[in-house]
Amino acid sequence: MQPSRLFLAVAAGVAVATVYFAQPLLVTMGTDLGIAPGTVGVFVTVTQLGYAAGLFFLVPLGDLLDRRRLIRRQFLLLATALLLTGIAQNAAMLLAGLAAVGALAVVTQSLVAYGASLSAPAERGRTVGMITSGIVLGILLARTVSGVVTDLLGWRAVYLMAGAACLVIAGCLTGSHERPSSRLTYGELLRSTINLWSEPSFRESAIRAFFIFGSFSTLWSAIALPLTSRSLSHTEIGAFGLIGAAGALAAGPAGRLADRGHGQLVTLIASVLLATSWIATAHLLVGLAIGAVLLDLAVQAIHVTNQSLIYRPELGSRLIGGYMVFYSLGSGLGAIASTALYERAGWSAVCLLGATFGVGSLVTSIRGARRSARASRPCESCP
Repeated sequence: MQPSRLFLAVAAGVAVATVYFAQPLLVTMGTDLGIAPGTVGVFVTVTQLGYAAGLFFLVPLGDLLDRRRLIRRQFLLLATALLLTGIAQNAAMLLAGLAAVGALAVVTQSLVAYGASLSAPAERGRTVGMITSGIVLGILLARTVSGVVTDLLGWRAVYLMAGAACLVIAGCLTGSHERPSSRLTYGELLRSTINLWSEPSFRESAIRAFFIFGSFSTLWSAIALPLTSRSLSHTEIGAFGLIGAAGALAAGPAGRLADRGHGQLVTLIASVLLATSWIATAHLLVGLAIGAVLLDLAVQAIHVTNQSLIYRPELGSRLIGGYMVFYSLGSGLGAIASTALYERAGWSAVCLLGATFGVGSLVTSIRGARRSARASRPCESCP
């Protein structure tokens, strides 16, 4: 029996949440292990670098091996990495655990590719949209869950409980029902992933992913710093994830609009919203809450249309993996730059950085719209 869209969305949400548990806990984790507040962004950056490596080296395996078995094994290994993180006794051990968590959490993208491959073309946007909604909720609710659990049981319990959840998911994925979609060797799969860069639509979406997740990570990696300075608890900081969870509402409609051929329009409008959301975000605390909702709505709308615009069944996992490498690079840069910038110049400088990433997305979207318009224009010199 094939897994339902809901199960895939929940599994994707749990997997991606493991990447984001640390964000409201950065100061606490750093204090516990003797790391200065200005450098705690390295926790997120190391995780994202691990994620980027996993996207390039692990996700393409979905086109070479049975995806269902591969996903199950990744969840088992992810549970092991979470255990290592939860019992870390020094900074080196913690960073190694977080890097492994990042690399194995790419099972999220394997689930996106798996769900897309199970769907009819007319329903692919809906499927991707639902799984993406699970991912968004996982990302945002991760902060709320980790904040509450940390206040009750300590930050290590967060990772140990997540490991147990991954074991449960792995137990639900027994059996094998899918043949590999590619006859290429592993080396050829990696080379074909690199060659995707030569395609204009992929390149445009990848660059836009870098900018939107650079902006996203700028907010959610640095947000704990000004809120901690205002003596908010882990639970209160994590509650901002609930506010931002409204962004998940954009995933479904964006997917349906992409199915109807309006992907370019969605990305243009959402890019404008992303860049301007930082005007509200600059004002703590009410403005920050409003800005977080607007930013997350914009990011998720763009993310869904990006994937729908570039998805091709014959490329499967490696297409999603290659695209998401740029997500990780943007997230990693946003995390380390925003926490270092806050230490030196304060929250206003962080907001300027986030808005700059948003403008980058807008410029990329405008250029993409112009390219599409030129491509669809009739050739006047043709007979």
